[in-house]
Amino acid sequence: MAFKGTKNSTQYQLELEIENMGGHLNAYTSREQTVFYAKVFKKDVPRALEILGDILQNANLDEAAINREREVILREMEEVEKMHEEVIFDHLHETAYQGSSLGLNILGPRENIMKISKKDLQDFVKTQYTAPRFVVAGAGAVDHQQLVELADKTFGGLPKGSGKPTDTITRVSSPAKFTGSDLRFRDDREHLAHLAIAVESACWTSEHTFPLMIMQTLLGCWDRTSGSGANMASKLCQAVAEQEAAVSVLTFNTSYKDTGLFGVYATAEPNRLNDLSWIIMESMVRLCHKVTDEEVARARNQLKATMISQMDNASAIAEDIGRQLIVYGRRLTPAEIFARIDAVDAAAVRNTANTFINDQDLAVTAFGPTHEMPDYNFLRRRTYWLRT
Repeated sequence: MAFKGTKNSTQYQLELEIENMGGHLNAYTSREQTVFYAKVFKKDVPRALEILGDILQNANLDEAAINREREVILREMEEVEKMHEEVIFDHLHETAYQGSSLGLNILGPRENIMKISKKDLQDFVKTQYTAPRFVVAGAGAVDHQQLVELADKTFGGLPKGSGKPTDTITRVSSPAKFTGSDLRFRDDREHLAHLAIAVESACWTSEHTFPLMIMQTLLGCWDRTSGSGANMASKLCQAVAEQEAAVSVLTFNTSYKDTGLFGVYATAEPNRLNDLSWIIMESMVRLCHKVTDEEVARARNQLKATMISQMDNASAIAEDIGRQLIVYGRRLTPAEIFARIDAVDAAAVRNTANTFINDQDLAVTAFGPTHEMPDYNFLRRRTYWLRT
């Protein structure tokens, strides 16, 4: 709705001006933040920020446009429901954070989309779009001092407080509470089963954040089209490849402001689910006991190389700056991040793994022909090794 016209410009005028300057204007929403961004030439930075300020603070929120947008969101929901990975992670959050706002789907249920009103949107903007919640970040052909001055001019009038919460906002802002649980959707019409197994992990500011990143690299990712085999560094990927236990495996480490999820997402043929589940749990628990300094040193280098490769364009850098300002209140330089990575050794990895994996509850979700997937108790019993 922010792009459907403001008190100062119609939708047509906004779109035409952005096109005339060869720019790009867009936005996206994650579970904890919304990002509005513009890509323009250096000479157009002042006008781009002015446009962003206008759509964020002066959107018309026209009732007719809201009604049209409902259908757009419903079509988007249908497309998302066809993406199995998106569906699995939505359900993983749903079962892991039952009864809390982090367990809610970003798009929301169909009934909410159909009844959301102009007043709901106005209340949300009034409550959430306040100065303490805003970060303005830029990268590329941007002069820092100019950006500071433009930000002050554009957003200086934002409310300084946190806003007065409405009943709606209060209701969806509950703290995250992890629940060990299992959610499965059996559909034998599918050719492959999709599953995710996760433990609760750390928030962004935890001392365990960087060891968890190393753990994610140690477990790694693989799919059968990659050509990798027995010589892979990841013990998980080695076992999956050698036993042909899966079509693909992907380790994820998702952090939020007060919690996180660490685990493995995989796709496999139905008759391989039992072996695959055992391999995943064995590989995760191995991090508590058998990680070597050599493995960790290799993972540190891989992680640093991955981080550098992800920062190969101004858009990614600007998003990273914005996230770090929200999370840490400042930007961590690459040198500081690398120093923190280098400080992680095998002992730190084992300590973090014992904190979050060893004998801890799991959140499990699966979709497809899941009839041969072990039950929750089987998986829970394999979160620890019986040994001295």
